[in-house]
Amino acid sequence: MPAAAGTQLVRVRLDLRYDGTDFAGWAAQPGLRTVQGTLEEALRTVLRLAEPARLTVAGRTDAGVHARGQVAHVDLPRPAWEAVPGRSDRPPAEALVSRLAGVLGRDARPRGAGDLVVWRAQVAPPGFDARFSAVWRRYAYRVADRPHARDPLRRHDVLWHGRPLDVAAMDAAAQQLLGEHDFAAYCRPREGATTIRTLQELRWRRVPAGEPDAGLVVADVRADAFCHSMVRALVGASLAVGEGRRPVDWPAAVLAARRRDPAVTVAAAHGLTLEEVGYPPDAELATRAAAARNLRTLG
Repeated sequence: MPAAAGTQLVRVRLDLRYDGTDFAGWAAQPGLRTVQGTLEEALRTVLRLAEPARLTVAGRTDAGVHARGQVAHVDLPRPAWEAVPGRSDRPPAEALVSRLAGVLGRDARPRGAGDLVVWRAQVAPPGFDARFSAVWRRYAYRVADRPHARDPLRRHDVLWHGRPLDVAAMDAAAQQLLGEHDFAAYCRPREGATTIRTLQELRWRRVPAGEPDAGLVVADVRADAFCHSMVRALVGASLAVGEGRRPVDWPAAVLAARRRDPAVTVAAAHGLTLEEVGYPPDAELATRAAAARNLRTLG
């Protein structure tokens, strides 16, 4: 974000949640309602900035994807940051969260219950970068494959699947994909971007009674980073195994080919939620950010 010469900037970490149903993804796009565009405009309003504040996010989400643990940062002129409380005695971080809630929930129905919430703001430690300092991102994909698990109140964040799934077979297939690989077979290519990732966790489970998400089939997916559509493509391949249309070793064979396979269906966006982003200790933030900026190759 541009600032007057000599103006000191304060980097602020924002922790946020959103229902992605009515957003055209994270990234700002002309004429479309996006998470980034909505939040940048809210920040501009609250902070009385001449131009929108520019956000950097831990992981861009596609249209329809939700987030419970998204993280972003923004660099603000110190005078604007210190002026947030106005005449109140609240600290700037607390005041910013409160005032953003008012702006973001102003036109919501029910009133105040908006689909985008900033639940925490804080001055970031030295070296922090929401995107490059992250060491992992964790997603969950939720599927209802049995009639009793279909809850109309969860229809926006759970995929209703018409066939029963063999969860054990899905999980066995998933274990063959762990580790550092070129995930080109499961990514939509982007010019100049690597598709090498370290998949740290991919497990499928049916949630037992008495727990949140009881009865659902849930994938827990964690990696150092994800390329475009990677999680939803991994889910699509897993569902083919779970239905019995593909053998357990098929997803690994697709991975080894290192090219997009038209037989891999990208699962619907609404079943996917970004649950959490992990960061190293404060002393290691800058080192991690510098390393993550390097283009990766397989050793």
